[in-house]
Amino acid sequence: MKTPDVIIMMGSDSDLPVMQKAEEVLKDFNVTCEIKICSAHRSPNFLHQIMTDYKDTKVFIAGAGMAAHLAGVVASLTVKPVIGVPLSGGFCKGLDAMLSTLQMPSGLPVATVAVDGSKNAAYLAVQILALNDKALTQKLSAYRSAQEAQIIAKNKKK
Repeated sequence: MKTPDVIIMMGSDSDLPVMQKAEEVLKDFNVTCEIKICSAHRSPNFLHQIMTDYKDTKVFIAGAGMAAHLAGVVASLTVKPVIGVPLSGGFCKGLDAMLSTLQMPSGLPVATVAVDGSKNAAYLAVQILALNDKALTQKLSAYRSAQEAQIIAKNKKK
């Protein structure tokens, strides 16, 4: 089994529509990834097994709502970068998840993106991977240039 560069995790299959957006971005950059459904609360042993099986993965993206402990638990089980995606839901509409993901103890960081911001989590993962991959750096630079060109083109249509 070849270890993917990125593991995308989520606490429930109901999170799949949001977290699949990260997968799409990673695939656009030809970054290998896998999606895993594993709850920090409901399946802790399975989560530990995933972290053991994928110890050579380079970046972990973890999306969770409400108490949102998944990213923090993942961070406690690896020294690799962990990117947390707070997910909307519940009566706080993602604010509780955002605060849970942001407020990590010193020495155990989780990079945190916007509520439901799985696409930005994937772009951040690409940036991290690009630190040691010149081809990926070039793809990322080309993507950024294309974004700028689109904005400029929209202004010319007026």
